[in-house]
Amino acid sequence: MRKLLLVGVLLAFAAAAAIGASAILDLELESVALLGAAMGAVIALVPDRTLLTRIVGFASGFVIAWFGYIVRAAWMPDTSAGRAVAAAIVVFACVAVVAATLERIPLWAPLLGAGAFAGAYEFTYNVAPPELMTTSVSTATTMLFNVGVGLLAGVLAGPGSARTTVAGRHGGRVPEQATSLDDILEHTK
Repeated sequence: MRKLLLVGVLLAFAAAAAIGASAILDLELESVALLGAAMGAVIALVPDRTLLTRIVGFASGFVIAWFGYIVRAAWMPDTSAGRAVAAAIVVFACVAVVAATLERIPLWAPLLGAGAFAGAYEFTYNVAPPELMTTSVSTATTMLFNVGVGLLAGVLAGPGSARTTVAGRHGGRVPEQATSLDDILEHTK
C-alpha cells in the first residue's frame, strides 16, 4: 500500500511540475501533461518484459500512429471510412511489430504508443489537416516530454521496484518443484 501511495504522490508531483514548468517557460505542455505522464507511468509500472522492451514497443506504436496521420492526410478521404482505414492500418502495423519481434515486444506496448499519439493529436489534426508537418512535430515533442516525466516518476517509485515477475521472486529462477502454471503461481504468493 505504501508503494502505491508513493507512486501516486510522485506521479502527481511530476504532472504538476510539468505543468508548472510549462507555464513558466511557455512550453505549452499542459494539454497532454496528464495523458503523457500516465502513459509513461504505465510503461514503467507494467511488469511485462524489460523496461527497454516496453519503451521500444511504446515508441514503435507512437511512430506508427504518427505515420498513420501522414497516410491519412496524403491518401485517405476525410470521411469516416478514411479514418477507419487509417486506424486499421495503424493497428495492423502494431501487430506486425509484435510478430516481427516474435512477441518479444508485447502487443499492449505499441498499442499504448499509438493510442497516446492519437489521443494527443486527433483534435489538433482535425482543426488543420494541412498543417500536419508542423503540428504533429509539436504534439509529438510535447507528448514525449510528458511521457518521459511519467516514465521517470514510475521508474523511481515503481515496482522495480516493477521487476516482480515469477522468476524475480525466486532469485531469477522458478523453483524446481514448480511443474505447472498453478505450481508457479502457488510459489509466488
